[in-house]
Amino acid sequence: MLYKKISDTVVLRLEIGEEIISSITGLCGELGIKAGIIQGIGAVKEAKIGMFDFETGEYRDTQLCEFMELISLDGNITQKDEKPYLHLHACFGRADGSAVGGHLREAVIGATAEIFIRTLPETVERVYEDATGLNVLGI
Repeated sequence: MLYKKISDTVVLRLEIGEEIISSITGLCGELGIKAGIIQGIGAVKEAKIGMFDFETGEYRDTQLCEFMELISLDGNITQKDEKPYLHLHACFGRADGSAVGGHLREAVIGATAEIFIRTLPETVERVYEDATGLNVLGI
């Protein structure tokens, strides 16, 4: 992982074999990022995406084991139990031109990823909400 901080933004490049969520979470700890906005593009060699099932209260995961373009990575950084909490969605482009996406559970870089993290000056907390079964913004 290579990164550069420019004003309130961290420009991050992930390399082959690095995992997106664990890399960003580690960087948040290292730099003390407590809230932010994430955007990125790149290419992965495997990923797991999920869709929240409101009937079961659990994510239904789909494992993708193929080289794909990371068309869009979008989400945020907040805090849950005083630790970085990433909420990311991703859209991937397949070789046949189709796309698949959802809540990003994990993704391993296949070529590179270019990610921008705009940091926010205050902490935003997550709280569990009984009605949805989700950790929602505590605002």
